[in-house]
Amino acid sequence: MQRIPERHSPARELGVALAITTGFFVIEVVGGLLTGSLALLADAGHMLTDVAALSLALFALWISRRPVSARRSYGYYRIEILAALVNGVALVLIAFYIFWEAIERLQHPPEVQSLPMLAVAGLGLLANLATLGILGHESHANLNVRAAVLHILGDLFGSVGALGAGALMFLTGWYLADPLLSIAIGALILWSAWGLVVESVDILLEATPRHIDASEVADALASVEGVIEVHDLHIWTLTSGYLALSAHAVVPDYSRAEQVLRELAALLHDRYGIEHATIQIEVPGAHPELRHAPIAHRAHLRR
Repeated sequence: MQRIPERHSPARELGVALAITTGFFVIEVVGGLLTGSLALLADAGHMLTDVAALSLALFALWISRRPVSARRSYGYYRIEILAALVNGVALVLIAFYIFWEAIERLQHPPEVQSLPMLAVAGLGLLANLATLGILGHESHANLNVRAAVLHILGDLFGSVGALGAGALMFLTGWYLADPLLSIAIGALILWSAWGLVVESVDILLEATPRHIDASEVADALASVEGVIEVHDLHIWTLTSGYLALSAHAVVPDYSRAEQVLRELAALLHDRYGIEHATIQIEVPGAHPELRHAPIAHRAHLRR
């Protein structure tokens, strides 16, 4: 049974971010209730999903470390993608709830205690900046972590907007600023979440990664000396940062099959970052028994 290679785990960073987020969630709920600010309460609701998102991300990382088995030959890495999808859907639902509540308040804007709102929003901004500083560099390589970072980014912009709205209400008494800000926060959350949901679904459907051109990969493989054709090419993402490929390569000279396989593996790894490739060698016109030779004709490639 082949072992999936170890990857860097951002578990420690996620744990610290979870502690910060949970602490500030409590502060923001209390602040929103005391000041009567929908923007703060909306941000607190989003902060609660941050807590859930970070907890889910930690759980996904923990379970994805379980070893591969005969039944789970790829291990549990797809749990990370499922977690990212759940987080994305949760963000979409939160955005629509914020829209509904904001529309209600546009019709009957309540008075908001702007000075305490400013204080809580300022603390929220500091907490979100600290959390992003911890997790930001991890989000490029891990879709699961990126989902959590998108939650936190929504909170960051929410805190900035709450500061602006609080200042505007304090200076002018224009309380419509609070629900209008909430709508802006909801739109930002919806935009971020939609991209996350689409990318998660693409991975679960084993679509070709967006940054890879399958036709270009086929041409590159066919350009290797000894290969005259490549077909039945499939490229997909197993989990964040881990690509897989399968293909058939037509090699007339059976004696060069092993050398061709090594060259194909090197090309895929070095040029496209594909770690897991399975190439079936086909020999045109060969005897049927030769076509099923176990060593050269069906070889799993790893570097």
